[in-house]
Amino acid sequence: MALSAPRRIPLSDQVIAQLRTQITSGEWPVGSRIPTEVALVEQLGVARNTVREAVRALAHNGLLDIRQGSGTYVLATSELAGVMHRRFADADQRQVAELRATLECSAAGLAAGRRTPQDLDLLDGTLARREAAWRSGGAEDFVQADAAFHQAVVAAAHNEVLAAVYADLGEVMRAHLRYDVGPELIAERYVGHDGILAAIRAGDARMASLEAGRAIGACVPAEA
Repeated sequence: MALSAPRRIPLSDQVIAQLRTQITSGEWPVGSRIPTEVALVEQLGVARNTVREAVRALAHNGLLDIRQGSGTYVLATSELAGVMHRRFADADQRQVAELRATLECSAAGLAAGRRTPQDLDLLDGTLARREAAWRSGGAEDFVQADAAFHQAVVAAAHNEVLAAVYADLGEVMRAHLRYDVGPELIAERYVGHDGILAAIRAGDARMASLEAGRAIGACVPAEA
């Protein structure tokens, strides 16, 4: 087979790759605002048009959300996650709750049998941040903190396929949490997650699954 001369990678593609790495590595978490265009130009040492092209490309792929007058925010950690967000943006929220229950109840049960001391430390920390976010009164902060706790439960299941699927559905799950929580935090809608962590810590898979399901079910209005 004949060899061909190596091609130079366009500068815009190099910038796209660098920005994508910031997202996929968690350096720019989902929900966070990325540096301004001016800041990126300075950090990367490229022209403003190159940065703008890269940001628009990542927005087109579903990783970034450009909000006029507010900034650009991380929407998803992969192109697939962005596709999933767009695909289920108008999904019936009761069906999303059923999907959450399927994944999170299974994850909690697996986590009860597989959690490590490091997993429990992470769960303790994310649960504490969830409680602090509730007390602070910020709905979006609470959604992000609650999502982090559930992500930690999934991670403690030590199933790479489950973790990847859950991550790709991350923004779909957060959208459902926003639907549950509403624009303001109301005491009557608070659902504690201490029972989930207690069951995982005790190694009780059945109770962990039940507690995870109860937490989700308590948020979903009963059918008429």
